[in-house]
Amino acid sequence: MAKHLKGKNFLIIDKNQTPLKLKISGGGKCNFTNEFISNDNYIGDKKLIQKVLTHYTNKDVLKFFKDINYKRIKNNQYFASNSNEIIKKLNQKKFIAEILDVEKRDNFIVHTTKGDIEAKKVVVATGGVSYKKLGATDIGYKIAEQFGHDIISLKPALVGLSLQKEQFWMKSLSGVGFEVEIKIGKKSFQDNILFSHRGITGPAVLNSSLYWDRGKIEIDFIPGFKPLRSNKTLSNLLNIPKRFTLEFLKAHKLKDDTLQNSKKAIELLQNYSFAPAGYFGFEMAEVTKGGVKLSELKNFESKKVKNLYFIGEVLEVTGELGGYNLQWCFSSAKYLSLLLCNS
Repeated sequence: MAKHLKGKNFLIIDKNQTPLKLKISGGGKCNFTNEFISNDNYIGDKKLIQKVLTHYTNKDVLKFFKDINYKRIKNNQYFASNSNEIIKKLNQKKFIAEILDVEKRDNFIVHTTKGDIEAKKVVVATGGVSYKKLGATDIGYKIAEQFGHDIISLKPALVGLSLQKEQFWMKSLSGVGFEVEIKIGKKSFQDNILFSHRGITGPAVLNSSLYWDRGKIEIDFIPGFKPLRSNKTLSNLLNIPKRFTLEFLKAHKLKDDTLQNSKKAIELLQNYSFAPAGYFGFEMAEVTKGGVKLSELKNFESKKVKNLYFIGEVLEVTGELGGYNLQWCFSSAKYLSLLLCNS
């Protein structure tokens, strides 16, 4: 056992001194919660999610961060003026080391690059595998599997979508972005799409990726459009980038004609349905979908191994874009801490 740690009531082990994912979140301003949060913003066990969110709400998070500079912008998201303020507020002394393995004897033995640590209880809050360049690893899932837990298939989420050959025309629009509505199943998102050389991204696409696995998505490129009498051609009439309209028409062998002669084009623009080829990948994903199976836990404690707990993104709970995933991390951590303090 690392001698200088003997007698500690609790210890946070982290391979990074600074939580780098928090540092880059929200473009460096860390969107840490949202004005409107419910279990409808997540995939996972809806009953459990709502229970946990109710115990530590977005209002509780705002109260905790009351002394930092933040404001509500972009679809009711709360952003700090600088992510460093969030990091400073959350900062606690940590044992900086990489976790190599965990084994169970009378107590747990956590093997790290700086020695072994003995603990009566272990809480795994290691996050997902997205952003490996920031130090993300799969150690949390390995620990779970080692103790007999099932892992729901890991997939990138809140990530761009790649294209089938039939949609390669979109790649020529790299850098173009505007507001669209994307429907996938019962979910719909009205926000910006951004075309890139790899496919499509932007907030509307990132949110859609959470609910997409395979099959088609539907895009309305002109949400709320109401036909007006006009002699202008579509490229000059529609309130979207002209470059997009012309490329869209060209790809579908349609003329840039007046509204009266463009019924087919309008219908296609409002109901463009296609199946993406896949995701951009974990390196581009903001979060990881899937994880430790919730049915094998009770109040975040393993049903297989007493005093072993899992919280946060390592679980099979994933939220939409907009502060929902950090809220889940805060809520699940607080929920468990209250249980442990009362036990």
